[in-house]
Amino acid sequence: MTSVPRVVVAAPSSNAGKTSVATGLIAALTARGLTVSPHKVGPDYIDPGYHGLAAGRPGRNLDPWLVGEERVAPLFLRGALHPRPADVAVVEGVMGLFDGAVHPSVEPGFASTAHVAGLLRAPVVLVVDGSSQARSVAALVHGFATFDPGVRLGGVVLNRVGSDRHEAILREALAAAGVPVLGAVRRMELLHTPSRHLGLIPAAERSEAALATVRRLGEVVASSVDLDAVLALARSAPPLPARPWDPAAEVAPAPGRPRIAVAGGPAFTFGYTENTELLEAAGAEVVTLDPLRDEALPAGTSGLVVGGGFPEVHAAELSANERLRADVAALAERGAPVAAECAGLLYLARELDGIPMCGVLDVATAMSPRLTLGYRSAVAVGDSVLAPAGTRVRGHEFHRTHADPPAGALGAWRWSADHPEGFVAGSVHASYLHLHWAGSPQLAQRFVTTCARRSESVRAHR
Repeated sequence: MTSVPRVVVAAPSSNAGKTSVATGLIAALTARGLTVSPHKVGPDYIDPGYHGLAAGRPGRNLDPWLVGEERVAPLFLRGALHPRPADVAVVEGVMGLFDGAVHPSVEPGFASTAHVAGLLRAPVVLVVDGSSQARSVAALVHGFATFDPGVRLGGVVLNRVGSDRHEAILREALAAAGVPVLGAVRRMELLHTPSRHLGLIPAAERSEAALATVRRLGEVVASSVDLDAVLALARSAPPLPARPWDPAAEVAPAPGRPRIAVAGGPAFTFGYTENTELLEAAGAEVVTLDPLRDEALPAGTSGLVVGGGFPEVHAAELSANERLRADVAALAERGAPVAAECAGLLYLARELDGIPMCGVLDVATAMSPRLTLGYRSAVAVGDSVLAPAGTRVRGHEFHRTHADPPAGALGAWRWSADHPEGFVAGSVHASYLHLHWAGSPQLAQRFVTTCARRSESVRAHR
């Protein structure tokens, strides 16, 4: 049994302001001198970036679809206790409180914020947009408080409140609903976080501007929310009957300590912390690579991982780094394992919107007006550096680009009868599917083992 004070920040729907409130709460508690562990329900990569800025430690995702229900509490404890124990954990929800995966293989509400709150035995703070309502707020909150007896609604934070009078009306209405009001945040345009085609602009791309936004959010929440009441609520959460997730228990170290470069920087901001931890536990030396700045792969690179992000925003700069593009192409040509997800696929392609990329794959990619978004249950089409044929995984798609495959291309995954998705070409695995490797640790094991074998083979032939 492990005790970690914790609270889940949820909302009746998207766009209620829960990211701003959650980030501000993390920043405000951190400014008090507390160690805060930030978490995010669902597959989202962007919100955890802001959480991480606010807390000074990585934001981690909790998604039953991606990792399985049984791993949610252990992964939460990993984040809350590593690298040092946190005083309190703040978990931001996804969409509306009860909105979950829509898939025939699961029950309604699976992977919802309510589902994760139940798995964590955590009380919920509901962020309610009060901008267009008065007494009706009581009916809304009453419905959310009673809809599922398994969800403990511990309080409400009113957001986008217009005036003192408006706040008084909302508080009076909620007093009758029997749910405490923990705070009221006024409408403030200066707290607006810039967005674009896939949502908020990642914190890594905004640098100083993102830090300023996080600081301001912390100040607003500190002045508008009863932090002592939130902490008391968090401390009321019971101990969790689980052990922290340990990557070393999921994989075995491969010999030789192969060096694996993992793309990062402003163009490749999408990645789960646990993926890197699994690579390291499997015996790899992980080195970060910024394709916008670094002109060559790290010396001795045995494998390359290129995750998600926004290469379309930085396409001209990525293309201008011709030396690195040639280095990546040469690495793949030599048979080194390469794993790419979404943005990584675009970077490995021949071109992106007509702009030259690495040319590892003979594929043209381009922006699309259509958003492709959703959970996927996938099966490996053939053997690859990540998985043998027939391997089943769960992932998600999130992109506004498309790839035109050459005739006869071997796909990476299949989740519909129509056609396979992604590409497997020699030692290269590229796909639009985002995977959380904690749900399939054998992927990290296979990738590192393949890198180690190749490194040994290269040394033997020198």
